[in-house]
Amino acid sequence: MICLKHHIKQEKEPNRKLFIDIYNMFPMVTGFMNYGQQTVRAARYIGQSFMITLSHANRLPVTIQYPYEKLITSERFRGRIHFEFDKCIACEVCVRVCPIDLPVVDWKLETDIRKKRLLNYSIDFGICIFCGNCVEYCPTNCLSMTEEYELSTYDRHELNYNQIALGRLPMSIIDDYTIRTILNSPPIKNG
Repeated sequence: MICLKHHIKQEKEPNRKLFIDIYNMFPMVTGFMNYGQQTVRAARYIGQSFMITLSHANRLPVTIQYPYEKLITSERFRGRIHFEFDKCIACEVCVRVCPIDLPVVDWKLETDIRKKRLLNYSIDFGICIFCGNCVEYCPTNCLSMTEEYELSTYDRHELNYNQIALGRLPMSIIDDYTIRTILNSPPIKNG
């Protein structure tokens, strides 16, 4: 009888052991499923990024070779300020509308004609934020924005322009034959 009981116990143990092995394997199976899902997701992301790369391959380059090629600025570009000394009436509106009180206007009151005479006008482009308020509110239109944007210097004091430097007209990019000009925006098709 003992042998029979022992034999019956041995028959029940493999079933129990099989159940325990499947139970222990279940996290491993779910781990493989998660790994498979992550692999598919990663392959999809790589495929999407590859498609974006291929879509950019047939575009024209955006980079320009700066000293030899320059962009043509738009009409409303706010570059260096141009000043016409003869038109200025020394009203100082430009100083009042400037957010940083930048333009320096020196004038002298002529008592015999009771008018202001402009002595000196200067703007420090190292501080100027190129907001354009001075140009917009000038009653005599003696200030205007130019397309000049190359104002870099080695000394910041050279950026303080007086009325002579402000009166200088910039050379147009289009007129410079040594530089290839590039339009800022693509041409518009009429259709």
